[in-house]
Amino acid sequence: MTKNIKWLDWARRIQAISQTGLEFAHNEYDIERNKKLEKIAAEIISEHSNLGETEILQIFLNQKGYATPKVDVRTAIIKEEKLLLVKEASDGKWAMPGGWADVGDIPSQAAIREAKEESGFDVEIIKVLGVYDANRKSGGLELFHAVKIVYLCKIIDGEATPSFETPEVKFFSINELPQLSENRTNIKHIDHIIAHLKDPNRPTDFD
Repeated sequence: MTKNIKWLDWARRIQAISQTGLEFAHNEYDIERNKKLEKIAAEIISEHSNLGETEILQIFLNQKGYATPKVDVRTAIIKEEKLLLVKEASDGKWAMPGGWADVGDIPSQAAIREAKEESGFDVEIIKVLGVYDANRKSGGLELFHAVKIVYLCKIIDGEATPSFETPEVKFFSINELPQLSENRTNIKHIDHIIAHLKDPNRPTDFD
């Protein structure tokens, strides 16, 4: 992890300790102590970002129970040696179709659903390309720890269909990609896609 986001790693860890502590707190002392930790995490993030402390605490408030990583699923969709990317409305950059897995989702089904919603294509999963620590190379302000699963997919039906969240859908030569939304798709993922295309028997990559 680069030094410029080390503070964010500390804040995530403190928040996770606080969240888990509040879940198992049995007296007012434990509750107060863990709420203080939560406030410290919010103060750290507020000091280094444009988010206010109250706004951050409200986000934390929505997280209940034992703190565990979230799951982000991405689909590497290849057609005629080109990679399908969608333009993210939130930052104007490009990423593989995907997003958060919902509670109750089978990860592969979540990936198929996200591909359809963000690109318009129905896909079939061929293999798991990689399982990654989603925060390790991220340059974005991600308040919670996440694991990213990238699937290699092929198109079985549908057509390119933009959505509110992804206003452009386009295939790119894998060696001539646009600016990537790095907290969603980064060059490490691209390098592994290329490696798997060259060697279909390559085992799943992982952190």
